[in-house]
Amino acid sequence: MDAPRHPRLRRLGEEAVIVEFAPALTDAANRAALAFRAAVEAAAWDGVAETSVTLKSALVRFDPDRLPHAEIEARLSDLLAARDWQGAELPPGRTLWHIPAAFGGAAGPQLAEVADLVGAPEAALLEELAAHRLRVLTIGFAPGQPYLGRLPHRWDIPRQSGLTPRVPRGAVVTAIRQIVLFTVETQTGWRQIGLSAFEGFRPGAGRPFPLSVGDEVAFEPVTAEALARWQARAREGELAARSEAIA
Repeated sequence: MDAPRHPRLRRLGEEAVIVEFAPALTDAANRAALAFRAAVEAAAWDGVAETSVTLKSALVRFDPDRLPHAEIEARLSDLLAARDWQGAELPPGRTLWHIPAAFGGAAGPQLAEVADLVGAPEAALLEELAAHRLRVLTIGFAPGQPYLGRLPHRWDIPRQSGLTPRVPRGAVVTAIRQIVLFTVETQTGWRQIGLSAFEGFRPGAGRPFPLSVGDEVAFEPVTAEALARWQARAREGELAARSEAIA
């Protein structure tokens, strides 16, 4: 059987269509999904209820009573044909977040293991991480939880064979060239290399989810003492990060 061609439309139940740009995550596919989602938002079609982005797809949820399947699929097909989405620019209005985090020691108990898997000294690994602005590829698994990437190829390490029973909120974990910044305390199969005071889910705030897909994150390594100060400020309601608009 021939592999499906991309991009392609896939129905998801009675009220949604997925626009898939690749069979697996690539930088071009994620950029295409972000740009395409922004174009659908800008079109402001009556009957579209929600849009979102996965690692390699854009999802469009709609009201079939106001916008029948055939019509939404025709509009999406026309929009797909309008340009080369794989080469599209990322949409405007994105934010760069500078997030302090402590790495190694109690804050990152598996940093040495990751360094061994990557084949680099811990210091070189952290220098490389700090030098990369990581895109919010998608948000999921837990409220406001970002999947960030992608890191250089040598960071393409597998998930663990078992689960770590608990990592705290703010944990910086890694696998498969990505970083996840946990927004809740939970178990994980990814390895914890650091800890931040950043809260990606703030249910009592005016903006519960600070990060948006397409934003970028730059980690700033700090000492354990500096992290403790950030944690104290976070407990007072301060968002433990600096932000700036991406030009």
